[in-house]
This record gives sequence, C-alpha cells and structure tokens, in this order.
Amino acid sequence: MSTPIYLNALRALEAAARHQSFSAAAAELHVTSAAVGQQVRSLESWLGVSLFNRASSGSARLVPTDVAREALPDIREGFERLRMGLARLQEGSLNTGLTVTVSPAFAAKWLLPRIEDFQRSHPQTDVLLDTNLRPVDFIAEGTDIGVRYGTGHWPGLTAIKLMDEEMYPVCAPTYPLLKRGRLSAKMLADATLIHDLSMAGDPTYPTWRTWLDAAGYPNVNAEHGLRINNSAAVLQAAIDGQGLALGRSVMLRDDLTAGRLVRPFGETPRPLAFAYYIVHRPEVAELAKIKAFRDWLLAQASGAGNPGVGVADCF
Repeated sequence: MSTPIYLNALRALEAAARHQSFSAAAAELHVTSAAVGQQVRSLESWLGVSLFNRASSGSARLVPTDVAREALPDIREGFERLRMGLARLQEGSLNTGLTVTVSPAFAAKWLLPRIEDFQRSHPQTDVLLDTNLRPVDFIAEGTDIGVRYGTGHWPGLTAIKLMDEEMYPVCAPTYPLLKRGRLSAKMLADATLIHDLSMAGDPTYPTWRTWLDAAGYPNVNAEHGLRINNSAAVLQAAIDGQGLALGRSVMLRDDLTAGRLVRPFGETPRPLAFAYYIVHRPEVAELAKIKAFRDWLLAQASGAGNPGVGVADCF
C-alpha cells in the first residue's frame, strides 16, 4: 500500500474501532460510511487478516478482532507521535509564543517579580503565563514548559530540579506577641497559626503539627487558627499581622529581604522532600524557546540572573 492510502486506512481502522461503527467513524473523518468500510476492507485484503466481527444478535456494532485489538494501542500512539511532530514543526517555524504553567503562588512570589528580565532578553518571545493549581496536560492544552512542586516524577515529562526548599515559621515584624523579634514558647501557645492547605492532599507534606513536634513544642495545640488553600495568600495573611505562617523558603525570600516578614524562632529550618522542578515534554527539549526559558530559570535560581542574590538567601 502507498503511504497516503496506508495512513488513511489506519485512520479508518482506529476510528471505526473506537466508535464500533463505520457510520460514526465516517462522521468524525468527514467521509462516507462506504469510504470507511472500503478503507478497512482494503487494509484487511493487504494484511490477509480480518479486523472486525459483527456483534451478535444482528447488531450493527463492530467488534475488533483479537489481532486488531492488540495492534490498536501502537497505532494510536503512532498517530499521537505524528501529531506531536507536526506541532513541533509549527512551534519551530511559526510560533514565537511560550506557554508557561506555574502555580498561582509561585507566579506571585517568585516568577512575576523576575519575568521582565526574560522578556527584556528575549523580546521576540511572547510569554503566556498559565497559573493553575492542577497539573495540566501539556499535549492537550498546548503547554510548552512549566515549574512544578513535588518529588520530581511526572509521567511523560522531563523534570530538571530548579530549587530545593526548606520550611520555617514567619510573621510580621509588628506581630504583637513578638519581643525583640522573637517569640517565646509561652507566647507561641497564644499565637494564631496560619495553615497552608495547598498541599493538603499529600500526607507527607509537613504541617504545623510536624514542625511543632520537631521543634520541641509537642504540647502546643496545632489544630486552631486560620486555614488558607493558597501559599501566597498564607504569606500575605502573615504580612498583614494575622498570625504565624509556616512558610516555604523559596516563597519567602523576597518578603524576608524586604523586611515584610521575620523569623521569630531564628535559624530553625526544616528541609523538605519536595522541590521545584522545570518540566517539559522530552521531544521539545532542544527547541530554542524552551532552552532559552529553561536556562533563564536555572540562572535566576542560582543567582546568576540577579547578582548578589542566590538560592542560599532563601534559607
């Protein structure tokens, strides 16, 4: 079979198997039912095997044969790879946009204060920032690159560590319970604890109970306080003097440097198993715009993109 006919026949086979109907497949492919049937029969003739059986009891529903059912996953993957290859050609030749997915908190507290530097260095690249709490489907949603927070394992994506992170309590420098910038154990029991629920679905993520036990305050009640499901909003509540936040070092860096927050227990960080990772599909790793943004992120995290400020300043 010639290549165009071969591909059309496989498309007809895949659609007919998925819909279990020639007519439904025809509607999807914008051809006639007879054309779909002819494509499938031509493929059967060329292969020398049957690809469909009719369902019992006179039903019009098509049932793929065992050999067809076994081949369909590879055929579908092949079409997906072709689609991705075409998308890559389009990205490389026509599209100067860059879609970046990050959490709202990471955007507000780390990326947005720095993104102007990338745009100044790459004025030809239009950045579309997608702030989303849920992990997006990079293929379905046309996403180029992103930053995710976790352990570094996301199926189908390449993950490059951007920044490690630690956790410690912070509050406003004017918080009423502070004395000389510190909070005593007695005052800790009276403080309002601000709980970050953004990672509440992961039982391994540290909570106020985790920190209090590790820091030697097992008798302090960790259940009371204010609960917020956005890390940036948690820090803003602390800046506004509403209580103590258990903050993450990457999110906190700029607020600590500016004096909007202080560490009332001094140098008592708790390392996290989680970290920030740059993620993208493996097949786009060498695209110029992907490489440019990835390298820029790594330079910013290391301090090379902002002299005098490094990841160590977060801790």
